[in-house]
Amino acid sequence: MHLIALSVRAAVLALGLLLASAAMASEEAQLIDSINAYRSQAQSCDGKGTPELPPLHSDPRLLLPVDGVGDLQAALAAAAYPMMNVQAISLSGPRDAQSAMQALRESFCRVLLDPQFIDIGINRQQRDWRIVLARPLLAGRMGNWQAEGQNLLKQINDARALARQCGAQAFAATAPLSWNATLGSVAEAHSRAMANGNYFAHKDRNGHTPGDRAELAGYAGAAIGENIAAAMDSPQRVVEGWLASPAHCANLMNPQFREFGAAYAVDPKSDAGIYWTALFGRP
Repeated sequence: MHLIALSVRAAVLALGLLLASAAMASEEAQLIDSINAYRSQAQSCDGKGTPELPPLHSDPRLLLPVDGVGDLQAALAAAAYPMMNVQAISLSGPRDAQSAMQALRESFCRVLLDPQFIDIGINRQQRDWRIVLARPLLAGRMGNWQAEGQNLLKQINDARALARQCGAQAFAATAPLSWNATLGSVAEAHSRAMANGNYFAHKDRNGHTPGDRAELAGYAGAAIGENIAAAMDSPQRVVEGWLASPAHCANLMNPQFREFGAAYAVDPKSDAGIYWTALFGRP
């Protein structure tokens, strides 16, 4: 009987440790969800407006020790993460994900809203947190902007063929988009402007909106929508990010849009390296 009691107490202790570990992991997952919800909406940070951003992808290679001891680049190299740029944030004091998110919004909004970062890892010990945001090296070679624009079109038409939920909005499956050369050229020019000018915004340096740029190029459509992305090195990743972002997803699934043009541009000197623009038009 004594041995049975010991076994029961050991089992209860093990269960308690397991539940505590799960609760900690849950707080980390909740913080990632909160960060992605924050990024999914247009924000104001340090007096500047920022566009909606796709969600960050949780990468276990970015789960670094909370104490922050050691070289950050060496740690990521040891974890086999092909880093191009990285930012690590250390917090001490927040008791849960909600408190940590408040601290991040107050002191690190520029990091959270930096479009170059596409991966995230969060580690936590009690009230100490380490949040790592990173951009990997561009992987592989891509075709020219026209070819990748067409690849993006195929990915988007595959997505439009299925009913889906974009945040609070439900969309039925809808007709495929057709390629429009004018919209493609406008998209390429904006991607190139963002890459060479090292900025990420729907409004260009001349103050032109997507509709302005399309009209100036001779597009006579009745309505224009635009999605932009940065740091992602394949059409598949771009579309996955947009589908996970309510505003981008809504543009992509909008049944009023019938025409499409898209392009990417690369500038190694820019923060994000690669920039994408997709234009949706209603004739």
